[in-house]
Amino acid sequence: MLEDFNHFVQKENLFQPDQKILIAVSGGIDSIVLSKLFSLAKLNFGIAHVNFSLRGEDSLADEVFVKKYAKTLKVPYHTICFDTNAFAAQEKISTQMAARILRYQWFEEIRVKEGYDYIATGHHQLDSAETMLTNLVRGSGIAGFHGIPIKSGNLIRPLSFASQETIFDFVVANKLAWREDSSNQSTKYQRNFIRHEIMPKFQELNANFEQTLASTSAKIKGIEAWLQDELQGFKTNSCSTDSAGNICVKLPTISSKTTVLLTELLLNYHFNSASIEAILKADKVGAIFESPSHSLNIDRGQWIISLKSQADYKPIVISEEDEVITIGDQELHIFIEERTSDWKAITDPNVACLDADTLDFPLEIRKVQEGDWFCPLGMNQKKLISDFLTDKKVPLAIKKNTQILLSKGSVAWILGQRIDNRNKVTEKTELVAVFELKSIPEKN
Repeated sequence: MLEDFNHFVQKENLFQPDQKILIAVSGGIDSIVLSKLFSLAKLNFGIAHVNFSLRGEDSLADEVFVKKYAKTLKVPYHTICFDTNAFAAQEKISTQMAARILRYQWFEEIRVKEGYDYIATGHHQLDSAETMLTNLVRGSGIAGFHGIPIKSGNLIRPLSFASQETIFDFVVANKLAWREDSSNQSTKYQRNFIRHEIMPKFQELNANFEQTLASTSAKIKGIEAWLQDELQGFKTNSCSTDSAGNICVKLPTISSKTTVLLTELLLNYHFNSASIEAILKADKVGAIFESPSHSLNIDRGQWIISLKSQADYKPIVISEEDEVITIGDQELHIFIEERTSDWKAITDPNVACLDADTLDFPLEIRKVQEGDWFCPLGMNQKKLISDFLTDKKVPLAIKKNTQILLSKGSVAWILGQRIDNRNKVTEKTELVAVFELKSIPEKN
């Protein structure tokens, strides 16, 4: 398989041997195989893992597994935790769509920040076939009907040549371990329903259905390539970016051709078919339309498309140099002090005094999620934070918005509640890290 992999990368000109690739690794069989192939080929790569907080302790176990795997391969490791359900509920989209939007935006942030040339995912032949059917169900531009592209901008799919059988054989031959996501068997998710219920029916009608879709996909790619050339010309002539990063689209005279181009443009910003139809008909200056990732404002003769912030769904990062961090309507003040012989801990629940040597920066602050646990001060066994807050009779509205401070993924403090016993100040402590929550002073 390694030989086929190298040949495919060269044939499709996916990247150059000296370029730096960020691999999205969930812990599942496909991404594990992809990263192992990169390692065997001695390529320059790092691993990015997203914890979507959808499966409690299983999600945490996936994160630990991938972190250890990255360490085994001796490559850089990047991770983040999202409140995916909250984002999906806010944007009124499916959990799978929410996860897709969150992860790809974060992958791009890491790619730019860390200097990676491309983002690689573990999609293979069957994934592409399933994607074609998924796009048919929910509506798509022409790009949706060629399946998952092998290369699109900064995204590459180096396993597109591989079948499920080939991947499994490689795992067996190399004695690789992977994490099995139990939700992959649940048909409540659209893609899984297509995989387990719809695909087998098509295969009953046509035993070579996957290959038939692949052939159809190849034919559509030529048409889509032409359309993308046309769209690129339209962007060059009619789109610009202002100083705030907004996309400004100068509207052309509406015709059948420009309608197709504008539709393809809006699909790139996650507007669905109903929204696109409404946007194309709208002529009211000031009208605003929302997609899960962007806002579109109709101005005089132009659209202004703005990227929406997902800050509420990802953690606040605290570096070692930070002294004040804003958390909603509060500020978290941070300072380090020596533990002297007369030092005394502050008992205010809005203040956490932690042994600085037990903390590993950068730290993170995020909302508590299902499966989060800690060892409450004075206890040596772990307790689910949800159970801890219930025992303390914390109202549900407050419970849902409770924030936690994490070091290396472990809870160090439930803000405004209690610290973790593993981070407490002891007689051996030399430096104390003090975290104090304060209301933001009102401006006159």
